[in-house]
Amino acid sequence: MTLSTNDHDRGAAGMRYVYPVLSRRAKGVSVGINLNPNNACNWRCIYCQVPDLSRGAGPAIDMDLLRTEVDDFLSRLVSGDYLERHLPPGLRRINDVAFSGNGESTTSPHFLEAVEVVISSLDKHSLLGRVKIVLITNGSQLGKAEVQEGLRRMASARGEIWFKVDTADESRRALINGTRSTNERVLDDLVTASQICPTRIQSCFFALDGKLPGIDEQKDFAALVVEAIRRGAKITDVLLYGLARESQQSGSERLSRCDADEIEEAAERLAKITGIPVVAHP
Repeated sequence: MTLSTNDHDRGAAGMRYVYPVLSRRAKGVSVGINLNPNNACNWRCIYCQVPDLSRGAGPAIDMDLLRTEVDDFLSRLVSGDYLERHLPPGLRRINDVAFSGNGESTTSPHFLEAVEVVISSLDKHSLLGRVKIVLITNGSQLGKAEVQEGLRRMASARGEIWFKVDTADESRRALINGTRSTNERVLDDLVTASQICPTRIQSCFFALDGKLPGIDEQKDFAALVVEAIRRGAKITDVLLYGLARESQQSGSERLSRCDADEIEEAAERLAKITGIPVVAHP
């Protein structure tokens, strides 16, 4: 089976916690770590591809199994022929190990331990410092001491945070992400995250009921980023990406993809206002 950007099957490698994906943003293989095999998340994003998503936190993790799976799969990537058999030419590289999975990874009671497992295994395979560790997060748990310690450990091992911010409109955030998180909370969490570990903002750009985010909404989003930077957030860039896979959530029929030029035009506008790079991934 050749990996595809349109299919992020969590069972692709036959493991419980570890799964490979071909990431269009990473331009290589991303080793996913799923700390939410119970399909539970504290948010409910309307574009989420996880089936049977429920509200909740990550469950207890079998740490011995996680350690074995991470080590075994990295062995297959480094010493075996996995890349040649499963990735197209030009993309046969290990880009990162990413905490993503089927829910918010930082709700797991074992997040810090899992970070330590990944760092140890990367070191064992002489990949530490060469392969990034990525946390894709909604930022909701960043006030917890153990989560912050996990971020510090990531930062010491060439880690980075991809912090989800889809809109600066609080009512739209409630609709899109299923959360009542305020802009003040988003700003506080962005400052906290980015002062511990290099942080990129990632934002999903799509049409809702046939309408793209308007110019005013795009400017409000840019203003939120500018305010975060003014308050001390160290944001490296913004990843603006479109829909690639079908949502499994109620309301998915309201979503539609944007044209590449529409996302690129929005990226140019945001970059001009914020003064930081904005990378478009249609």
